[in-house]
Amino acid sequence: QVQLVESGGGLVQAGGSLRLSCAASGRTFSSYSMGWFRQAPGKEREFVATISRSDGVTYYADSVKGRFTMSRINAKNTVYLQMNSLKPEDTAVYYCAAKTDGYRLNDGAKYDYWGQGTQVTVSS
Repeated sequence: QVQLVESGGGLVQAGGSLRLSCAASGRTFSSYSMGWFRQAPGKEREFVATISRSDGVTYYADSVKGRFTMSRINAKNTVYLQMNSLKPEDTAVYYCAAKTDGYRLNDGAKYDYWGQGTQVTVSS
């Protein structure tokens, strides 16, 4: 079992930046692949970014590529999502998720654990 707690959301103007954090419980954090997903009102949950459990390879949705950076510090049981050049369409609840293998990392249905989410609002 792992528990995930997101933080760092808030209100920011378009063009601004935020850094989300996701702290995980447990002593096997390094064995989990991690992902960030988001859900805007009236829309389905969508993949944002993922980072592998072993070598830290990242993969991004086309909509955030070049603007968002995901990283992890296993010694701190934490993953981050640095979000730059934010746009109003980035407004959503952002969720951190963990899975025990390294396959289909962009498929939210394959993740085993989820955080409660943190709201990001980008004003125009």
